[in-house]
Order: sequence, then C-alpha cells, then structure tokens
Amino acid sequence: MKKIMILILLASFSLNSIAQNSKSTSSNSASKQEISDPDNLASQFFSQVMGVAISATSNTKMYQFIYDWLGTPYRLGGDTQKGVDCSGFAFQLYEKTFNTMIGSNSRNIFSMVNPISKVELKEGDLVFFKIKSKSISHVGVYIGDNKFAHASSSKGVMISNLNEPYWQRYFYKGGRLLESIKDKMQN
Repeated sequence: MKKIMILILLASFSLNSIAQNSKSTSSNSASKQEISDPDNLASQFFSQVMGVAISATSNTKMYQFIYDWLGTPYRLGGDTQKGVDCSGFAFQLYEKTFNTMIGSNSRNIFSMVNPISKVELKEGDLVFFKIKSKSISHVGVYIGDNKFAHASSSKGVMISNLNEPYWQRYFYKGGRLLESIKDKMQN
C-alpha cells in the first residue's frame, strides 16, 4: 500500500513537471525519458518525497535498492524481501550495491569500520545505535541530509531522520568501511 501511494505521488510530481515543460519539446522528451527510467524514479522519490539531495555523483544503484526494499517487513535474522532485520538489510545493500560483504550482525559490522562522527557521514556510510543497551544493537545506511535507511523492528524497511529525538538519543557512531576490508572483500 505504501509503495502504491509513493508511486501515485511520484506520478503526480512527474505529470506536473511534464505540464510545466510542455512548451519546450526537448525538455518534454527528457521528462518522458525520466519517467520510464527506474533509476530516475528512485532518485525522484528520494529527492522530492524524502528531501534527500541527489547529485550526479550519487549512487543511484543504492537508492534503487532502498526504494525496492521499502516496506519489507521486519524478521529477526531475515535477509530477504520476505523479512529482514537491520543487519540483514545492511548486508544485502552492501552486497548488491557495493559488491562488498560485511558482517552478519551490527556489532560484527562495527568491527569492520573506521568510526566517524555524525558530521562526517557521507552517502553509503553506516550508522550505529545503542538502543537501551550498552552494546551496539542497531545499524542503518546513511543516505544523506541526516536521513538513513534501516529495518525497523516495528515498521520494517524505512527511512528515518538522525535528528529525530529517538534516533538522537540512541545514536552511537557512524562508520566507514575500512579500505583494507573493502579491498579484501572485493577481490
């Protein structure tokens, strides 16, 4: 149901832009091309609906992956679109988007990163949380503009904002995969 609503919103944004550009045939044909491009559909969703600035250097494959997984239900230990937990989602995203294997739980994944502060986060970095625990208990993938994708135990795969009081309270650190691990995993 969420994906249908999102598609309706995207269609209305796209139709509105087509109507505004109909005087110029070149921009009209570019708009038609954008609508049929699934990578562009995901980019439009993140830029227009989620408020995430998508640049020419953005990893559209990552945004497409997240878009395809939005609404996937939560399942502890899961790593498929039938059900996934936070580390399973991060694992699948890194494998499919970056061709890199990472750990199978949030604490293992944290051992594979250089810890970074919230202000240093870049698109594709990992974000770690200690939710009502002394150890890391949740992981997500940073997508830009203080937003991150993750598998929530209550709502499944979703986008959240690091500035929301809940996430601010439990945020531990960001992390960027160690270059030595990236090289080893990609070879």
